[in-house]
Amino acid sequence: MTPLDKELRRELVIGQDTYTLTISPDGLKLVPKGKRKGLELAWTDLVSGNAALATALQASLER
Repeated sequence: MTPLDKELRRELVIGQDTYTLTISPDGLKLVPKGKRKGLELAWTDLVSGNAALATALQASLER
């Protein structure tokens, strides 16, 4: 296996919207293309089962 030691970016189309997915040693980040803010999910939240809670909290703070 290749270790994840730096960021990996990919463009992703969901519906008719384009996003940038960044996978890093810290976690995942999904951002609408051309924007800076988006959804972030840490690996620790994902493996601990707190992913839904962390995402909901982040979404509530952005409103």
